[in-house]
Amino acid sequence: MATSTVVDVEELLESVMDPELSEISIRDLGILRGVQDEDGVMVVTVTPTYSGCPAMGQIADDIAEVLDGADVTYELRTVLDPVWTTDWMSEKAKRSLRKWGIAAPDRVGKVARITCPQCGAEDTEVLSIFGSTACKAMNRCLSCLEPFESFKAI
Repeated sequence: MATSTVVDVEELLESVMDPELSEISIRDLGILRGVQDEDGVMVVTVTPTYSGCPAMGQIADDIAEVLDGADVTYELRTVLDPVWTTDWMSEKAKRSLRKWGIAAPDRVGKVARITCPQCGAEDTEVLSIFGSTACKAMNRCLSCLEPFESFKAI
């Protein structure tokens, strides 16, 4: 791609999936914060779900593969402020998470509500704030009694 626009780069980055959640793009997960053209250099800004997220190295490699393959001149910037929040997830990402049995918190005012991805009940409890990754917690539904992971409400 000899000349690229912000829209071109954003479209290319739609193909970059989160390595831990392979059917959710980094845009839908809220990791991709934006693309700006700074004098012909496309500045791609990302924010990890957690500052120590081990997937960020793979995400950077995947972004490089896509943009290098399209001959885009770019700079990748990782920003930690503002911190990532589950509010940045798209509805598409939340639907995909539920399909895989992972809850995405919904906010009611300042309170995060965790809905069971199995049966849809709102009567759930946190079993452990430590899940399979730093951004997830283990929960249990008090209606169907099924355990499930949820993204921590940040």
